[in-house]
Amino acid sequence: MTALSVNVNKIALLRNARHGQVPSVVGLARVALNAGAHGITVHPRPDERHIRRHDVDDCAALLAEPDYEGAEFNIEGNPLLPHLMPILRDVRPTQATLVPDDPNQNTSDHGFDLTHPETVAALAPVVAELKELGCRVSVFIDPDPAVAAAAPALGCERVELYTERYAQAHGTVHGPRTLERFVETARAAQGAGIGVNAGHDLNLANLSSFAAAVPNLLEVSIGHALVADALEWGMAGAVEAYLATLRRP
Repeated sequence: MTALSVNVNKIALLRNARHGQVPSVVGLARVALNAGAHGITVHPRPDERHIRRHDVDDCAALLAEPDYEGAEFNIEGNPLLPHLMPILRDVRPTQATLVPDDPNQNTSDHGFDLTHPETVAALAPVVAELKELGCRVSVFIDPDPAVAAAAPALGCERVELYTERYAQAHGTVHGPRTLERFVETARAAQGAGIGVNAGHDLNLANLSSFAAAVPNLLEVSIGHALVADALEWGMAGAVEAYLATLRRP
């Protein structure tokens, strides 16, 4: 089954609207894991607009508890900005997902283009260091088979497909061809020996079709929609709904 990693950034964003620790990032991460989530994702940004450094450490401590042995800690971010690599060196998460976001972006809006030699030259030493630290490395990419096929040059183990384009096209006349582009990209990655993750704007309406179409999808990272659903059903109920969707044929 495709693993579900719950991104808790939006919980931190809500907490940061007031002083204090309500809602609790680590507390709701615990609820998600107890409900069956396979891991927790955080995406710390330089301005700490949502996830703060102590959240990273608190989540790392949670996932180190015996009850959560085997659960994944996934830290996302841009390793070419100065804030991220010190965090990754200290925490050594299960997975580091490299995302080319700019500090001024509201959210991620594109992947790394691994067909550009300068991009590969910048990322290759980062990937090598993270692997030395014991992290599995995933690189955020757009749906492009050529980019996926170029991933082995970095030495990364996985790519994460940036799925906003799929989410926007889902349910429209462009949906089937857009989804096929993701399928082609996944097959190109897998043909090159690279595992496939996915994330961004996946929700209960579009997740099942994506997971059914993309072969051997290893993991999805979902935050915004899942946290929004948790406002209605509670965190445990939302996680259970997403797991049920991933199990659906």
